[in-house]
Amino acid sequence: MSGAEEATVGAPVADGPTVERTLGAPGAAVVIISGPSGVGKDTIIHAMRRVEHPDRHYVITCTTRDKRWYEEDGKDYHFLTQEAFEATRAAGGFLEASEVHGKWYGTPRDQVAAAVAAGRDAILKIDVQGAHAVNRMIPAALLVFVVPPSLDELRRRLVGRATEVDEALERRWHNAALELLQQDRYDHVVTNHTGQADQTADEIEAIIAAEHAAHPDRRLLV
Repeated sequence: MSGAEEATVGAPVADGPTVERTLGAPGAAVVIISGPSGVGKDTIIHAMRRVEHPDRHYVITCTTRDKRWYEEDGKDYHFLTQEAFEATRAAGGFLEASEVHGKWYGTPRDQVAAAVAAGRDAILKIDVQGAHAVNRMIPAALLVFVVPPSLDELRRRLVGRATEVDEALERRWHNAALELLQQDRYDHVVTNHTGQADQTADEIEAIIAAEHAAHPDRRLLV
């Protein structure tokens, strides 16, 4: 993360063709929350959303993976066909797009741009690949990495979810171990202890508040 943006309007972006960039309002932040599969990112964000923040927008990721039984299209993710995803990507509709666990995930550019232009923080839940892609384009984005209390606990959570067959589970476990090696590239690392998602959410809230206090007038180019 750096203190000022260096990108210019019309510069190449992290994913897709050259597009016009949007200058955010003073103080509006782009906050990226990452962590390995099973670490509890969704639970943490649900805890954060229980507190009303009119100056905040939680970006809904697009994905080609199948919807799980407990998920709602348009709320948890935008579930797209491979064809619709590729068309959106080709049109420059994603801030970043990455293939994760054999499926595609993309961050809608319009959601992030509209939020910061209106003076609202854009909260992104994206994988390590996507986080680095966004950070290259928005160097002053705030990067928060969530880690489990131990690798054993992370595997227990993955098995307990029972959302994948054995092959997919092993792929997620392998990728999780690799992602944990990337945590030093983040601004903050937060441990999500079992059963303490609310405390983890509070810790992230404190990090965001400190970022605002340190950079009240900074404007991001998205």
